[in-house]
Amino acid sequence: MNKKLVILGSGESGTGAAILAKRKGFDVFVSDKGKIKDVYKNKLQEEGIAFEEGTHSYDIIFAADEIIKSPGIQEKYEVMKKIRERNIPVVGEIEFAWRYCEGKVIAITGSNGKSTCTSLTFHMLQKAGLNVAIGGNIGKSFAELVANGKHEYYVLEISNFQLDDAVTFKPYISILLNITPDHLDSYEYQFERYVASKFRIKMNQTVGDYFIYNADDVVITETLNKELNNNNGPKVLPFTLDDRQGEGAWVADNQIQIQINQNKFTMTINELALQGKHNQYNTMAAGISGKLLGLNNENIRESFSDFTTLEHRLEFVAQVHGIEFINDSKATNVNSTWYALESQTKPVIWIVGGIDKGNDYSLITDLVKKKVKAIVCLGKDNTRIQQAFSKLVDIVVNTESMRDCVEMAYRLGNNGDVVLLSPACASFDLFENFEDRGNQFKARVREL
Repeated sequence: MNKKLVILGSGESGTGAAILAKRKGFDVFVSDKGKIKDVYKNKLQEEGIAFEEGTHSYDIIFAADEIIKSPGIQEKYEVMKKIRERNIPVVGEIEFAWRYCEGKVIAITGSNGKSTCTSLTFHMLQKAGLNVAIGGNIGKSFAELVANGKHEYYVLEISNFQLDDAVTFKPYISILLNITPDHLDSYEYQFERYVASKFRIKMNQTVGDYFIYNADDVVITETLNKELNNNNGPKVLPFTLDDRQGEGAWVADNQIQIQINQNKFTMTINELALQGKHNQYNTMAAGISGKLLGLNNENIRESFSDFTTLEHRLEFVAQVHGIEFINDSKATNVNSTWYALESQTKPVIWIVGGIDKGNDYSLITDLVKKKVKAIVCLGKDNTRIQQAFSKLVDIVVNTESMRDCVEMAYRLGNNGDVVLLSPACASFDLFENFEDRGNQFKARVREL
C-alpha cells in the first residue's frame, strides 16, 4: 500500500511538496486551515491531489505515515500540538525535496540580504552556462524544482523556519550573511534560539563542503568560536570589509578581492552593479561560491557588473515634482531598514509600520535623527513606532491605507526629498505579503 503523506499548508512550499510526493507515488492529501489561493488550487487539481481548505480533518491527518509541514505553520498551533502528541513524523518541504535532489545545493541564509545574494549567485552561475535553478524561500519551492527536472546546481534562499524543519539537508556550499534579531516572537524572544536556527544550515556539512560566513558579524564569529573544532566539518571561508589577506574575500584599495587556492579575483567597488556596504557583503559571498565552482574571473566580473536589483528591495519607483519614491517593502525588520536609511543621501520621508516582530528600534535611532524629516506610519497599531521616534522627528503621522499613506508622504515632501517605504515590520495587518504592500505602493505613487 502507498505511504500516506499529509501536507499542512498549501502555499508555494506545501503545493510544491504535494506535487513532488504525488509524482514519487505517495498517497497525498493537502490540508489548509485557511483559504487556498487559486494559483495553488489549480496546480493541485491538475496533479489530481486531494485537498481541503478552511479546516483540518484530524482523522485524515492522524492517519498519515508522515507529515510535511509548511514553514509558516508554527509549533504553537493546535494542529501541531495534536500531531506531536501522537508522535507522527514531521519534516519540512526543504528536507523532503532534499531526499530526491541529485544536484549540488548552494544554500543562503541570514537575517538580511538573502534574496539579493541568492539572485546574484544564480545570475552568475546561469551566465557561466551552468545547469542551475533558483528557489526555496524565493520564487519556486525546492520541491517543485526537483519534481520538474534535474539540475546540476540549486541556488536556494533558506529561511530560519525552513532550517528548523530540516534533518539531513546538506548543502555543498552554505552561506551565512548576518544574524540580527528577527522573528523573535517565534522563539519565545530568545535570541540564542534564533541564532541556533540559522546555524543549522551547516549542521550536516562534512569534509568537501564549504561554509562561507560574514567575519564582520559579531554574533556569527562568537558562535563559531564557541563551536568545537570539527576536522570532519566543512571548509570555512570568511568575507569581510577589512583588509585581511588569505582565503576568502576582503576589501582593500577600493577593490573587492577574492582568493581561493591561490586563484585571485579583484574588481573595483565602483564597477559593481550593487552599491552600498551591505551589497559588498552579498557580492563577496556570491563571488567566493563562484570561485569554488570553478567559474573564470571574466564570468564573475560580467555578472557583478550587469546584475539588476530585485523588485521591492530599494527599488526606484518614480520621481514626482522632484520627490523620489523608493520601494523597499522587503525590509521586514529593523536591520534591513538600517541599510535602506544608511544608503540615502537626501532628506527622507520614511514610511514605516505593520506587524512588529519584537523590533529593537534603538538600532536605527542615530540614522533616523540624521536622515529623517518626517515619518508616516502605515499599520493598525503604530504605538511602538510613535514611542520610539516621536521625540526624534517633528512630524509623525498615522495612516491605515496605502492611498492615504502615499498622499500624506507626498504632501510632506519637497523638491529634493525622498519618500522611502522601508517598513521594518511584517505586512500581514493590511496586506497579503510584502509583495502586495510594495505593488500597492508603486500603484499609488504612479497615480500621483
